[in-house]
Amino acid sequence: DLQPEVFGDEPYTGMGGAQGGVVGMLEVIESDFARLEAETTAAEEAGKKEYDEFMEDSKVDQASKKAAIEHKGSKKSTNTQEVTTLEGDLLGTQKELDAALAYFEKL
Repeated sequence: DLQPEVFGDEPYTGMGGAQGGVVGMLEVIESDFARLEAETTAAEEAGKKEYDEFMEDSKVDQASKKAAIEHKGSKKSTNTQEVTTLEGDLLGTQKELDAALAYFEKL
């Protein structure tokens, strides 16, 4: 039969040979946390910079589009007035043509 291992009579000295034990483990955790915090801070700063650039580009783009809308609205208004004027001219010219044709037929 298998018997459990019998421990010696030496006093227990802890895990002194385990590369620092609990203190070593805490130091590793602390360094990992510091590295993670630095990476997170850098990522947040990069994200904020990208967001700020995007918002600035959007403001410029929006302003140029508003100006284009105003310009096109003004041009549309001008063209509408011109069309109305030309339609009136066409109507007057058509009446003159009809009168001239009627006079020509009488001759």
